[in-house]
Amino acid sequence: MSSSHGETVMQKPINEYALYLKSLIPKNIPETYALNPMFEDVADEENIRNGIIAFRDYLYLFCERLISDGHLYSKPHKTKNLEDYPFINNINHLLIEIGYHSQFNENGDSLLITEIPLFTLPKPKVPFSKQVECLQFLTLCGFVFSGIDLDGKKIEFTEGQVLEVTYPDNPLVLTGLKVLSIAAKELWRRFYNNADNLLRCDYRAIKAEDSDDYDILKEFLQSLPEKLQKFGLELHQRYKDMGMTCVELHDDANHFAYANTKKSKKTLSRRDIFQKRVWEFSLSVKYGFCLVVRMKKADKYADIIEGFPLVLKEKILQGYGCDRKLRNEPCQGGCQGIRIPFDNSVLEMKKDIEIWLDNEVM
Repeated sequence: MSSSHGETVMQKPINEYALYLKSLIPKNIPETYALNPMFEDVADEENIRNGIIAFRDYLYLFCERLISDGHLYSKPHKTKNLEDYPFINNINHLLIEIGYHSQFNENGDSLLITEIPLFTLPKPKVPFSKQVECLQFLTLCGFVFSGIDLDGKKIEFTEGQVLEVTYPDNPLVLTGLKVLSIAAKELWRRFYNNADNLLRCDYRAIKAEDSDDYDILKEFLQSLPEKLQKFGLELHQRYKDMGMTCVELHDDANHFAYANTKKSKKTLSRRDIFQKRVWEFSLSVKYGFCLVVRMKKADKYADIIEGFPLVLKEKILQGYGCDRKLRNEPCQGGCQGIRIPFDNSVLEMKKDIEIWLDNEVM
């Protein structure tokens, strides 16, 4: 389901990726929501919710540091996955390990840890040569690590050694880290969300109940101008009212997809629903926000297409499929559907887009 489809491309500089990552961090986290009971031993509910908000605020600082200093740690390279930034992935794994394997001290204002398994195995998940630089970068973001040599070549634990982790500016950051790390280890579900990715601050992973899909989409569209957000939510409600099922997924892009599932005779997984999608909102590093339509019925409403604005008509008539086979062009993810940038230009053809989707859905 990778959007690269095997095509090797050059990454964006890490500061540009940091801006994209920052856009995924939830701006409006509810003040109250019921928590999964599995977290009741970590802290009381109010402190956990406040800890999630504190960790979200830390992530904004993390992204700002990536924008200003990330180039010192990570250079663009050719890759098949535009979200493959090893330095960022290493920090994500390190934070999960610290949060999951540590315990609070008596005052609750520091985390104590005696082992970081994935970093100290004979073949660690993060190379020894990269471990210390991850810790050094985290100190730029406000973390303090006591009991370990940050000038050494790798993280080393001797018997009885304790690493103390603090965040002096706001100790509640540690509570958020602890809770989200537990979710990453124990609640992660492939092809559903990136709960193993702390850098999204997916607070919904720790809720007792699933979130309403309208609210999830509202959060998904949060970085767009208000009129585009409104149109996106209108499309969502329109096709939900027609009986479509929507599903949110993350791979190397972010998807909010809509499928007709009423005739399905078996229980469908999120991935199954995604494979049946008719259209979706998609957000990726490569293409930004797009409306993507997997058109199948154009021959049945060809006369209606003739009346569409030229730019939309040309997109539809061009069709979709493998770029190499159809147009002898490098892969541009054409097999995913007809991709329309979800920007202010779509506001000028709102009605036409609705008519187009109506004819595909019905």
